[in-house]
Amino acid sequence: MADDKKIKVLVIDDSSMFRRIIAKYLQEYTDLEVVGTAKDTYDARDKIIQFRPDVLTLDIEMPGMNGIEFLKILMDQCPIPTIVISGADGRCFEAISAGAVGFVEKPTASTMSEFSIDLASKIREASVAKLDKTKYSKGNSSQVNKDVQKRNTIINDDIIGKNYKDIIAIGASMGGVEAVSKLLRQLPLGLPGIVITQHMPPVFTEKYAERLNKECLINVVEGKDGDEILSGYAYIAPGALQMGIVRKNNKYVLTVKEGEKISGHCPSVDYLFESVAKEAKENAIGVILTGMGSDGAKGLLDIKKARGYTIGQNRNSCVVYGMPMAAMNLGAVLKETSLEMIPNVILNQLKRRELIAKSRD
Repeated sequence: MADDKKIKVLVIDDSSMFRRIIAKYLQEYTDLEVVGTAKDTYDARDKIIQFRPDVLTLDIEMPGMNGIEFLKILMDQCPIPTIVISGADGRCFEAISAGAVGFVEKPTASTMSEFSIDLASKIREASVAKLDKTKYSKGNSSQVNKDVQKRNTIINDDIIGKNYKDIIAIGASMGGVEAVSKLLRQLPLGLPGIVITQHMPPVFTEKYAERLNKECLINVVEGKDGDEILSGYAYIAPGALQMGIVRKNNKYVLTVKEGEKISGHCPSVDYLFESVAKEAKENAIGVILTGMGSDGAKGLLDIKKARGYTIGQNRNSCVVYGMPMAAMNLGAVLKETSLEMIPNVILNQLKRRELIAKSRD
């Protein structure tokens, strides 16, 4: 690969040792070039002007201006795809809200090799990510909740989602942390249970569920093996475990267990979607959101073949139009639309099913 085709990376970290280690590991990948390192956000500002990197790696905890404050300024003035390196304290989600496109967990001595593989993969994904600085401006969250409350009243009056055979399955990867949040915040109570696979490491999925639970009207929890899937709840697949569903006594129940990677991932969207297709058949609604690669495409096709309803996020609203594109190319998507419109599509489909069910009574 020619030098001008390499992905130029700037490493920002206050630890000189860690800067050297990251640079050393990344230089082993022929498609990546570490063009410089920076010891703090002020140094980073100068290095960005000097080297014009394609992707940044950024430590959150640094002296002076921390990584999150830096991200907010960066995304407003000079958006560059950024991967944050974070401990398991949940601050990575603040960084995602501030504009980072992904994160990796801080390594230990024993996980350094795995960390470098994950970081290199995330950098490649970030290099094709689409940034929109307007999406990071903070709106009035209380107004959002009022709007959702109003919609919730309307939906309940229409008795939508009372067919508890229905289930909604969502899959996402890069860009999905914010996309899933945005989708769930627009959904009212009273809907069928929702199962979600978002590519994410262990521990972080629990923090993510806690964060979503505070943001949304519906209840959001990390999935546990044997959990009955309840109306008004969303279940996040735990990191490093495969989550699917089974049907017992006319109820959906989660299966969460250790397993091999499927489509390159654990948890895998394909694993979840395939189980939903098998157990829910025509009662399933599958949604595939932003992300790199093809995980979820085959599973979504299974849902479609089982006569379920399938939705794909469109190119314009994706951070990375990879997984939805793979699903489209496979013929798995019945309706492709923007992230903003997906909640309406879900609700309309549930209402249509409810009307059909009533007409049969």
